[in-house]
Amino acid sequence: MMKLVLHDYFRSSASFRVRIALNLKGLDYERVEVSLIAGEQRSDAYLEQNAQGFVPMLAVDGEPIIQSMAIIDWLDRAYPEPRLIPDEAMPRAVALAQAQVVASDIHPLNNLRVLKYLTKDLGLNEQTKDRWIATWITQGFEALEAMAGDARYLGGDAPGIADCCLVPQMYNARRFEVPLDAFPRLVAIDAACMELSAFQQAHPDAVKAA
Repeated sequence: MMKLVLHDYFRSSASFRVRIALNLKGLDYERVEVSLIAGEQRSDAYLEQNAQGFVPMLAVDGEPIIQSMAIIDWLDRAYPEPRLIPDEAMPRAVALAQAQVVASDIHPLNNLRVLKYLTKDLGLNEQTKDRWIATWITQGFEALEAMAGDARYLGGDAPGIADCCLVPQMYNARRFEVPLDAFPRLVAIDAACMELSAFQQAHPDAVKAA
């Protein structure tokens, strides 16, 4: 059994999605908190392992993997069951497209370094910053709501990579008080996911309390 060490931050949505994936796989892993608020991700020791200075980072027998989507892809190849990314070409494309709506189009515009730049470097006030956050979450969710089918999860009968991305983004949306009335499918899928222990145990509140 490989030794898995996850370097993450409890409130990081990219870290949250990797914790979900690890839990869905039923894997044991050690967690190392990297405080983004304290700037620990920019320490020399961390940058030696992760030149980008982001979380999450998964060390596999000491070898680092960075970027949450790459980590989840590695997990699916190293531990194929349960499958998070379909093998078949078209279902795989659909799952990755749904996941990337969050991972590529919503999350990067609303992560901590961008929000800090908006307020500290560009001088935006909190109200304007919150409008920025709500704009990109809403636009992304509009697309994802239209892409969601009638199944219990975005992944179908079982949660997949898109669900791993959706649930942390729903957490962020509620945290920033973004209205969700226009997204009944996403709200229902999020609720279905949160009935599962893999999602509950990965939640920032559960991780912080541990």
